[in-house]
Amino acid sequence: MSAILRLVGRRLLQLPIMILGITFLVFVVMSFSNVDPAITALGESASVEAREAYREANGLNDPLLVRYVAFLGGLLQGDLGTFSARQIPVFDEIARALPITLQLTFLGLAVAVVFALVLGVLAALFRDRWPDKAIRVVSVASLATPSFWLAVLLIQAVTLGLGWLPASGPLPEPSEDLGGYLARMALPALALAVPVVGQLTRVVRTSVVEELDKDYVRTAIGAGVPRHTVIGRNVLRNALITPITVLGLRIGYLIGGAVVIEVIFALPGMGTLILNGVTNNEPNLVQGVTLTVALAFVLINIVVDMLYVLVNPRIRTV
Repeated sequence: MSAILRLVGRRLLQLPIMILGITFLVFVVMSFSNVDPAITALGESASVEAREAYREANGLNDPLLVRYVAFLGGLLQGDLGTFSARQIPVFDEIARALPITLQLTFLGLAVAVVFALVLGVLAALFRDRWPDKAIRVVSVASLATPSFWLAVLLIQAVTLGLGWLPASGPLPEPSEDLGGYLARMALPALALAVPVVGQLTRVVRTSVVEELDKDYVRTAIGAGVPRHTVIGRNVLRNALITPITVLGLRIGYLIGGAVVIEVIFALPGMGTLILNGVTNNEPNLVQGVTLTVALAFVLINIVVDMLYVLVNPRIRTV
């Protein structure tokens, strides 16, 4: 427990520094946008005087660092600015879209973990036999399959007869229609998960094989402990340490991939939101979405670090 608390403390101390770095980088990059917020807010027909008054009133003529400090002040109050001529709050749109992106990310993660564990363990138990060779071929093929290309193939498959899994249409609320929600999210989650399945399967297989070759496994089985008990209680727990580390590194890929997959499957998540921001020249919207996705990635990786400590008992004593 003390190791977990120390890790939490270190991460909490690092978190403000990472957040400042992310916010500054996003803010500086977006400051180079050639879109005039005054024109976006007032319209093309606004006079030069009205535009200049808008810039002065909103601090757009201030130096970069002054604007950044003002941006941080608004961020601490949950204010990410507005977009479009209707002055829609960016925070409200992100609050609507972010849950959908996170749901897709974790559904893809769940699919990837389940398939990778099953295939990786089977490949290790049937090492160098035909199941292992077949799984290796499948893992290499899935690893080489881009998510966006697979998404397009799945949509084509729907048009050829898989209509029971919709590739478009409204997304039902899970609390109102769980079956419809899962059916609508199944194809996007599968497209997102397949490349991760390929990598995780290989990592799980390697970890389990290494663990099966250790002396304590042979000793336990030789002492009469059932093989399935040794594998379930000891081998799998010890072998999961490396896959969890790799999984933490792949979460960033899953979040970024979810943003792309949402656009292909017309899901109203962060991907669709940032596409609208780029298409309609809305720098505040693009900035808010980019910042939110980056912060979500940082926070999720902190959670993965905690999970790594819980799984690896040797770290707890450090």
